[in-house]
Amino acid sequence: MNSDKPITSPTPSQSCQKPSGRPAASTVSEPSSTKPQYPNGKKYYAFLVGYLVLLSAFGSFVNDMYLPTLPEMRHYFHCSVSVVQLGLTTGMIGLAVGQLLLGPLSDRYGRKPVLLVSMAIFIIGAVGSVFSPTIHIFLAWRLIQGIGASGGYFLARTVPADIYGGRPLAKMMALIGAINGFAPASAPVIGGFLGGTIHWQGIFWVLAGFAVLLIAVSFFFKESLPVSRRMKGPLSGMFREYGPLLRNRAFMTHVMLKGSALGLLFAYTSSAPFIMQEIYGFSQLKFGLFMGFNALFTAAGAMFALRFKVLKNAAWMGGWVMMLATAVESIALFFIDDFWAYEASLLPMIFSMGMIFTVGNTLAMNEGRTNAGAASAILGLGGYAFGAVVAPLVGIGDIRHSTAIVFLVMAAITLFCSYGSRLLPADLDRK
Repeated sequence: MNSDKPITSPTPSQSCQKPSGRPAASTVSEPSSTKPQYPNGKKYYAFLVGYLVLLSAFGSFVNDMYLPTLPEMRHYFHCSVSVVQLGLTTGMIGLAVGQLLLGPLSDRYGRKPVLLVSMAIFIIGAVGSVFSPTIHIFLAWRLIQGIGASGGYFLARTVPADIYGGRPLAKMMALIGAINGFAPASAPVIGGFLGGTIHWQGIFWVLAGFAVLLIAVSFFFKESLPVSRRMKGPLSGMFREYGPLLRNRAFMTHVMLKGSALGLLFAYTSSAPFIMQEIYGFSQLKFGLFMGFNALFTAAGAMFALRFKVLKNAAWMGGWVMMLATAVESIALFFIDDFWAYEASLLPMIFSMGMIFTVGNTLAMNEGRTNAGAASAILGLGGYAFGAVVAPLVGIGDIRHSTAIVFLVMAAITLFCSYGSRLLPADLDRK
């Protein structure tokens, strides 16, 4: 494969670009059918899906793989639950800030160079974490890790938007989301196994190796943003790309929709290690297995969303399911000291998350694909901003009660955003 030849869209519109100034609103015309399209052939399409899954999974692995070792790290660094959870928070801050910086840079210089630099940054952060003598130094390295990991995470959404629009984009996003359900499914399992053998330090060595693998595979990736579609002008003005996106009501509604649901997910993943291990007595491996099983429901929800002809209706249904399931979950956390009551109400909550992730990702990126890098950066920032706030909040006081309250608040925000999405006239197939 010639890694220097950019992917081009298989639509007639690619020859109809503006002669000067900013690129046209999109070089991908709205498809008239849902028939699959395979730029550069089916084999490369299969490679691209797998590659994007790895990129998206990397963001999950950065946080989820070391979740089973959080209680161990609390004792290693001699700190409280809320302090060790700040490792999740600083990682999310890094992911958010990194996307804001790298998004416009990828619109200007291309996707591949930005990815390679970001993976190198992550490797440095992972190695630094291993040798951290104190929790505060560890938190600083986690920030560096997050900045580095952000490159792969946001490009997993950006590259499909470079190539597709409308329903094909939805299918690609849902397919990546469904397959990527195995990332949070496998990450805690792997982390639980590794945590019991090579401890938390070994997990970060594995993550560094994952980044090296992504660098190697990236040489087979064909640049998805041709030079003709890259942003021009002085580097000092690159953040101006954010202005039109921030003023776009449809885009920002779906950013908030995805972000609030992702905030609920982070509240769950940051509280679950302590609830399952310290309250219900699970081992690291048993905890990882249950987290893996639960994550499969996210994948199922992501694919189920495609059954809706009008995609935003899936968010409306998902918002109500999430709200009701969260209410039952909160009752279980406050009044029922039983793991199975806790687990049973988690599953519909997690399933509805998958539905909303597909809707939020697809409709936001479909709306903002002219500047896909910047759009993906804002979309990622929304999620990790929520996550950075809720991760330490669930560790305040009785973790079951604080988790229940955070669950209810995030579910209510998600339902409100799904209602806002429903009021919008635009959906995937608008002209």
